[in-house]
Amino acid sequence: MDIRRQTEQWERQHLSPLAAFSDATRGRQREEEPCPVRTAFQRDRDRIIHAKAFRRLKHKTQVFIAPEGDHFRTRLTHTLEVAQIARTIARALRLNEDLTEAIALGHDLGHTPFGHAGEKALNEVYPDGFKHNHQSLRVVEELEQGTGLNLTWEVRDGILRHTGTELPKTLEGQIVRIADRIAYINHDIDDAVRAGVITEEQLPQNCIRILGRHRRERINTMVMDMIQSSWNKERISMSEEVWSAMDELRDFLFANVYIGSSAKTEEHKAIRLVKDIYNFYVEHPEYLPPGWENGGVERAACDYIAGMTDRFAINQYQELFVPKAYHL
Repeated sequence: MDIRRQTEQWERQHLSPLAAFSDATRGRQREEEPCPVRTAFQRDRDRIIHAKAFRRLKHKTQVFIAPEGDHFRTRLTHTLEVAQIARTIARALRLNEDLTEAIALGHDLGHTPFGHAGEKALNEVYPDGFKHNHQSLRVVEELEQGTGLNLTWEVRDGILRHTGTELPKTLEGQIVRIADRIAYINHDIDDAVRAGVITEEQLPQNCIRILGRHRRERINTMVMDMIQSSWNKERISMSEEVWSAMDELRDFLFANVYIGSSAKTEEHKAIRLVKDIYNFYVEHPEYLPPGWENGGVERAACDYIAGMTDRFAINQYQELFVPKAYHL
C-alpha cells in the first residue's frame, strides 16, 4: 500500500486548484527515491525539524538578548508561532498545509546569534554582505549535514523569499511571509510589556480599535482578514485597513522597542562581539572547524558565526579574548 500516493490523490481532490501539489513539485537539488509514506513536503518538514540548525534556534535571540525570564520568546518559539499561524491560514484557504509548515519551520534557520544585531554585524564585516534569509537557504542547501537537506524547490523558494523585495512563487510561501510579521509584531509587544519596556496603554489607539486590545484578538483579526482577502485569489493579501494598522504597530515597535529602548542597551556589545570574533577567525583560520578551505576563510567565518547560539558566541569570545586566571 503506497500511502504517499493516496495522500497525493487526496490533495488533488480536496485542495484548491491554486495550491502547490506534492506530486507536482519542481523537484530537489539531487534526485532521490520518494518516501512510500510521506509526501515530498512532509519529508521536507521532518528534515528541518531534525536538523541541528533548527535545535539551535532555542538559544538564539528574538528581541531580548539572553533574557532571564522563562517566558520571553526565542528564535525557536517565534518559528513555532509563525508555523501555527501560517498553518491555520493555509488550511482555511485549502492550500498545502505541509508545504506551508515546512517553509515556516525553516525560514529562520540562518539567523545569527543576538538576532538582528548579529545580522547587522556580519553584514558590515563580511565582504559580500549578510542577510539571514540568504543564510537560511545556504543552511538547507549546503551547510546542514555537510551537503544540505536536499529540500524541494518550493520550500527553498519560500525560505529565501520570506523577506525582501521578491514575493514567494507559491501562495503557501506568501502566507508564511505575512504570518512571520503577524507573529513577531504580536509576541514582541507581549514580551516588551512583560519586560516593562512599554505598556499596553501606549499602543496606538487607532490600531487597537481596528485590531483588538489583546494579543489573541489582534492575531484573530489579522488571520481572518487574510483569509477573507485571499479567498480564491492568486495572491495572499490583507485589506488596506488591517494592513495599515499592522504597519503602524510595527512602526511603533521600531520607535519604542527595536531602536534605543532598554531592551537594546546591550546590543552594541553584541555587535562588537560578533565583529571581533569574525576578525579573529579570518586572521586565525586554524581555529575554524575542519574543511573551511573549500569556500575561503571569510565565508567559513561567516557561516560558523551565523550558526552559533548566543551563549556559544559569548563563550567563544571569552575563550578568545578574556584572560584566564592563573591557579597555583
